[in-house]
Amino acid sequence: MEEQLLLLSEELHGELFWDEKMRLLYATDASAYRELPLAVAYPRDKHDLRVLIDFARTNGTSLIPRTAGTSLAGQVVGAGIVVDVSKYFTEILEVNEEASWVRVQPGVIRDELNMFLKPHRLYFGPETSTANRAMIGGMVGNNSCGSNSLIYGSAREHTIEVQALLSDGSEVTFKALTYDEFDRKCNQGDLEGQLYKQCRSLLSNYRNQEEIRAHFPKPSVHRRNTGYAIDLLLETDPFTAGKEPFNFCKLICGSEGTLAFITEIKLHVDPLPSLPSGLLCVHFHTLKDALQGNLIVLKHKPLVSELMDHYILERTKDNLEQSKNRFFVSGEPQAILIAEYDGVDEAAIRAKVAEVEADLLAHGIGYHFPLVLGAAKKNVWDLRKAGLGLLSNVPGDDKPVAVIEDTAVDVADLPAYIADFNIILEKYKLYAVHYAHAATGELHLRPIINLKTQEGNELFREIALEIAHLVKKYKGSLSGEHGDGRLRGEFIPLMIGDHNYALLKEIKKTWDPLGIFNPGKIVDTPAMNTFLRYKPGQQERTIKTVFRYGPQTVLQHAEQCNGSGDCRKSHLSGGTMCPSYMATKNEKDTTRARANILREMLTNSEKANPFDHQEIKEVMDLCLSCKACKSECPSSVDMAKLKAEFLQGYYDSHGVPFRSRMIGHVDAMTKLMQPIAGLYNVVAGNKYTSRLVKNILGFAPEREIPKIASTTLRKWFQQKDKPFVGNRKAIKSVYFFCDEFTNFNEVELGKKAILLLERLGYEVLMVPHAFSGRALISKGLLRDAKKLANKNVEIFRDRLDKDTQLLAVEPSTILTFRDEYVDLVDDHLLADAERIAPLAVTFEEYILQEFEQGHISSAQFDDQAQDILLHGHCQQKAWGLLPTVSKVLGIPSNYNVKQIPSGCCGMAGSFGYEKEHYALSQQIGELVLFPAVRGKADTTIVAAPGSSCRHQIKDGTGVIAQHPIEILWKALKG
Repeated sequence: MEEQLLLLSEELHGELFWDEKMRLLYATDASAYRELPLAVAYPRDKHDLRVLIDFARTNGTSLIPRTAGTSLAGQVVGAGIVVDVSKYFTEILEVNEEASWVRVQPGVIRDELNMFLKPHRLYFGPETSTANRAMIGGMVGNNSCGSNSLIYGSAREHTIEVQALLSDGSEVTFKALTYDEFDRKCNQGDLEGQLYKQCRSLLSNYRNQEEIRAHFPKPSVHRRNTGYAIDLLLETDPFTAGKEPFNFCKLICGSEGTLAFITEIKLHVDPLPSLPSGLLCVHFHTLKDALQGNLIVLKHKPLVSELMDHYILERTKDNLEQSKNRFFVSGEPQAILIAEYDGVDEAAIRAKVAEVEADLLAHGIGYHFPLVLGAAKKNVWDLRKAGLGLLSNVPGDDKPVAVIEDTAVDVADLPAYIADFNIILEKYKLYAVHYAHAATGELHLRPIINLKTQEGNELFREIALEIAHLVKKYKGSLSGEHGDGRLRGEFIPLMIGDHNYALLKEIKKTWDPLGIFNPGKIVDTPAMNTFLRYKPGQQERTIKTVFRYGPQTVLQHAEQCNGSGDCRKSHLSGGTMCPSYMATKNEKDTTRARANILREMLTNSEKANPFDHQEIKEVMDLCLSCKACKSECPSSVDMAKLKAEFLQGYYDSHGVPFRSRMIGHVDAMTKLMQPIAGLYNVVAGNKYTSRLVKNILGFAPEREIPKIASTTLRKWFQQKDKPFVGNRKAIKSVYFFCDEFTNFNEVELGKKAILLLERLGYEVLMVPHAFSGRALISKGLLRDAKKLANKNVEIFRDRLDKDTQLLAVEPSTILTFRDEYVDLVDDHLLADAERIAPLAVTFEEYILQEFEQGHISSAQFDDQAQDILLHGHCQQKAWGLLPTVSKVLGIPSNYNVKQIPSGCCGMAGSFGYEKEHYALSQQIGELVLFPAVRGKADTTIVAAPGSSCRHQIKDGTGVIAQHPIEILWKALKG
């Protein structure tokens, strides 16, 4: 087959991969399933798709259409060629404001479509919790909807036309047809004609009509993705008089890529919502009360009613990003309903929710009724949408499993259904997480199961079967929005009856006689507890690591990634994760891919050193160690930590490369050069000699090597006058961490920091200490970094308390105390490391703390107007500290601070210096940061706390960015 794949790759305009690494990365989606594909294709155009279809037909293989790969039921897992359209089929082709439609390719991201539509005052309503990376093709394939489906329904209600390629390679357009147009289609002599003719034959049959109406979900269940939607086609003209015109789009929506390959989609769009709205977040003492409260809430016509139970809320406490979004949570509710109401103004909204609150209290349910308005609503929705990923944070191998999490019933049946559901779980001594779409009768229900055990594997199917019978009892849909895929396809005969299932098989056979389109989904699905990520009974090997992973192993930490794909969002959606993917749009460069390759190798490696795999090295290469995943990934997968661990393990087998050793020990190297700083600077600054140095180090010739100061900051500090000696009393004393970058390279900045603190009334203390080890950690030299961590914790453990803290100029160095040191130090120092971690603060944190305590005032600074553009350091963002920097820069009256909505600057320590990474580094900078800096007014100051960020801004734009310390120093009166 390799020879055929090589020939295929030569025919394609796009790319084709069949190496083991890429096949492993595409063996999973966001579900529990895993199957190694034959190859992965990135088609550029319809020509490529036709070539792929012809190849599949000729070679007896299949095509698995894929967009973001966030499917929860194994829809894009299979043994054929995965066809990823997310890279090139991404154009918005046409918009018609008057007729309210837009035409797109399948790789267009849902949220980015709405960004495009906003100036046209239009809006595509259906959404998913993955809307900032979910793509329209996937939404149509799954018939997706989301929290607002009460108003907007699903993708099916908005799909007007679909252009697609059939299994013979012919191109078709599916759209609404009059009776005569439908009749003419039936008389065509091609494959398209056969489809219409077969449909007319099946749905005109009275017995079939009776069976369909008797056994498909009842019409009041609007969320319905069980099998092909022949029940909805039956309710169209010509089969039911007076109904809407026939349109095969109803069948394509929810068909999971099993019938045709979509190339374009024409969507109905609604007017952009114009009324303000508020979120009534009703707290309940019991889940039962919440489900009864949902029916009361619905009487008052909300836009949305979403549920989160206490299991979800508990997980949000430990997540860096989501813990900030809990501001509206009071006490320990067993469940919260988020009900959205709109009105002409705030008074109208408050009047509406007052009625709802009164009604709930009259029924004796609900204990807290906060109303969230304005920009804060986004924080509430972010908390709710993070639910899926947060569930993966549960330590150990017992995890909330997506097995029965997509059932939908009539909303009036929901309380009784959930009561019956939980009785079944109690029989198995299990409990489930309950969350999501209460308004439309669908809660995502996830029992806790260990799929690594044989018992868990069998329980997985046993529970699915029992709940399928329960859903059938209520005449609901086994899938409300996430589709059948591998997970539910096996149970479709039970849900709709054998007669109707036979109709589905006939449809599949006519549309796709050779089974080339996504086989094993909807019909002829294998047993749902086969092809899982985990082999039942497989023993996890003991892997020795340098970092500690709390109650987990390193493998379990990688396994926290459930594939939800938050790392696939683009720069347009904001945030930092994942900078390399934002630039390349390659799945290989996502945090998910890195977690997947680690999971695969650490689980299946037969080597004595499981880190000794080139495949891991290649996938890890473009990780910038920005730390964004630590906070932005809802599963809190810390890929920077995992990369450092991998590198140390890989070095153990291959040795440390020269450049990595030099960069890791940059502090020692710089200390060695400091006595001859003048000569060094001449060599580093000379065009010819610097090129030679950069060539030896493997640095990009375009970069400027940082200069070394003529004296060190530590030496200057030792020689300077100490103002708080004798009778003068300081407000407080603070220890200054003389980090390696400030001590040797940014001495003037360090001086300003110390002098600023002293002018503001603080005694600055400095003691001999080790360097931070930040560069060692980034280069994976963890054992060397561990020695520094031990030294620093020993030095500061008895010096720091709440009144005497430790601060530094460079954020990445001081945050090692809070982050890596806790996982690095020897066991006997762990308690000390944990105690002093919160006492090690960035410069901005300390200034803001003292400002808020009234020890520093705006009156100490100039009040002249000044505009500031702020680019935050990645690690400050990961710890949620960017608002702190903004507030500190706003201490001088009339200083107006605006954050640049940039992610990582692209430099990331040494990453942007390395010649093979230079181009990508610049590409990342060009996404948001560089254009924002170039577009600023001449009088606007650019602020950047990170040394690397300031270098990147200078190299990319020519603008000199300033540390907040420099800005405050200049603003200081006197």
